[in-house]
Amino acid sequence: MKVIKVDPEKCTGCHQCELWCGSEIASVGKELPLAINEQPQPVPRVYVEGKKFAIQCRHCDDAPCVKACPNGTMRKDPETGLIYVHEPTCIACWMCVMVCPFAIINPSPTIKVAIKCDRCRNMGYPICAEICPTQAMTIVDRKDYRKKKFTT
Repeated sequence: MKVIKVDPEKCTGCHQCELWCGSEIASVGKELPLAINEQPQPVPRVYVEGKKFAIQCRHCDDAPCVKACPNGTMRKDPETGLIYVHEPTCIACWMCVMVCPFAIINPSPTIKVAIKCDRCRNMGYPICAEICPTQAMTIVDRKDYRKKKFTT
């Protein structure tokens, strides 16, 4: 499975990933000038908090958010392994928010659905990685550290 890797040495904390995610993915107008004035305000699925480091969903193999969802709204795409929210069925119980080990799933304050990165599954390539001016965000194959042999 492919995942987004963030290189903290390259990330400048410019928030371009947040800005483009909010306007391209979450806004109705799909353009930045229109997104700025939309109500409710578009909510990005990737965040740069505190230090210079973008935070996004890890699309866990054994996703606790999928297991905790009481009605199957939180789903795993069987072909890609991407975890996504089927928004029409979200009941805003926030179980997924409570169990996410990375605290990346957020409740939408206005539309009452869980908000999380789905790695732009309908666009083919994550916009955050595509527009990152320093290439701090890249798409890489997920490493399975469970198979790594440790030596002492």
